[in-house]
Amino acid sequence: MVTYRATLRDRIPDEEVPVTQTRPLPRLAIGLALIAVLTMSGCAAPSTSESLATSASSSPSSPTATPTSTAPATDAPVVVEELGRGEQEASVDVEVTGPTQVAFRRITLKPGAGTGLHCHDGQLIAVVEQGTLTHYAPIYPGGVHVYEAGDSIIEGPGYVHEGKNEGTENVVLLVTYVIPDGDPLAETDLTHCDPR
Repeated sequence: MVTYRATLRDRIPDEEVPVTQTRPLPRLAIGLALIAVLTMSGCAAPSTSESLATSASSSPSSPTATPTSTAPATDAPVVVEELGRGEQEASVDVEVTGPTQVAFRRITLKPGAGTGLHCHDGQLIAVVEQGTLTHYAPIYPGGVHVYEAGDSIIEGPGYVHEGKNEGTENVVLLVTYVIPDGDPLAETDLTHCDPR
């Protein structure tokens, strides 16, 4: 069984948070969940613009990681850049049946902009890097929840929702999608979404 636990700054009572039953996951789903979690925690492989040079003094069997916030050029054999970090109170279960695609995006919503109504066929894990996102979805008491920088968002499959930037600065989201292979990352044809 794979269960991830963390804390969320804005507490939502457990009885109001929809929770997926914890169950054994197929090996593929476990691997993809770990990729998503490692990506969100900044433990992903460096981009092609970063150096993976091996210094003469380090052993290939025991590399050291040098975490940085700006990923400057370095002689370290491995460079880790933390892209974002968020907190979540409820357990997180990630499962997608069958062949799966994993995508990672940085999304910027300018003041007054929104994602439009949509749903996902799989799951989404996001961190609010900057700004305040107002999230409209039937899973929240009153149908709305506000996420601030440092919060994380978990979106499950099927339900219609929309994120809006109702503030005065850009909202920047770091988003990992775990979606059935071949499906759109965001489904905008609402007839394919669960009615709620």
